[in-house]
Amino acid sequence: MTYHLPAGRAAADAPYAVDVTPESAGWGYSGLRVVNLPPGGSHRFDSGESEWIVLPLSGGCTVSTADDFGRDTFELTGRDSVFDGVTDFAYVPRDARTTVTSAGGGRFALTGARCTRRLPARYGPASSVPVELRGTGSCSRQVNNFGAAGVFECDRLIAVEVLTPGGNWSSFPPHKHDEHRPGEESVLEEIYYFEFADHDGTPGLGYQRVSPSGQGRGTDVLAEVRDGDVVLIPDGWHGPSMAVPGHHMYYLNVMAGPEPERAWLICDHPDHAWIRDTWSGRPVDPRLPLYTAPERSA
Repeated sequence: MTYHLPAGRAAADAPYAVDVTPESAGWGYSGLRVVNLPPGGSHRFDSGESEWIVLPLSGGCTVSTADDFGRDTFELTGRDSVFDGVTDFAYVPRDARTTVTSAGGGRFALTGARCTRRLPARYGPASSVPVELRGTGSCSRQVNNFGAAGVFECDRLIAVEVLTPGGNWSSFPPHKHDEHRPGEESVLEEIYYFEFADHDGTPGLGYQRVSPSGQGRGTDVLAEVRDGDVVLIPDGWHGPSMAVPGHHMYYLNVMAGPEPERAWLICDHPDHAWIRDTWSGRPVDPRLPLYTAPERSA
């Protein structure tokens, strides 16, 4: 099994630039699609057994979804790029037929998870997305918790965005979530999808490490990652995610698993867990936040 999928390697037939399914990943729940639409373009998909969040990476769109319970349409303002602002999004339930249409064109992520409950289609405003600053110093990063457990209701899907300033380390200390330990650790399959800010036209890059934890498949990855790359994490200690100096790094995390409780419960690597104790009272990287969520309208 190859866990690092360079840009294009995880593609399917057009229009998907990324198409990771539970079948292609060899696991049970998590999925991710990235679709590129030209101006005036549209894409139709069936939810099947999965719930989905339509998340603009660049551009805005209209999301129309219908099932046996009715029809809903959501206008997503979107954003210019993942480095420019928090975006609004739309939740699409399982067993629905959905069309994404973009007047101006753009790139849109479909984050998915196999589920059993049907929840109603909903709009997620950008103003409701909690923006978290995590870590300090060179471990500082920004987390946009649009689809985090406890923030936005889903059956199994957990999804967040992480922005790491150039030269910083994210996903550190290395952590895992591949054992069922009630109240301490949950089993979650995870997908990382990467984008990078360029510098004067020079593309960015970074590095991703996953090391075996003694569970599951013994996943072992040390990969140079670039725009559009995907890393699959069925198990193992994951981190650090390293952004080279001069290029901010973005990654979209998609997680789901078999746990009865939808929760992100992690275990830090015992060799590196001490680093968290050094963060108290120390400043966050002054470059953060790269942006904040818009204020809620009155």
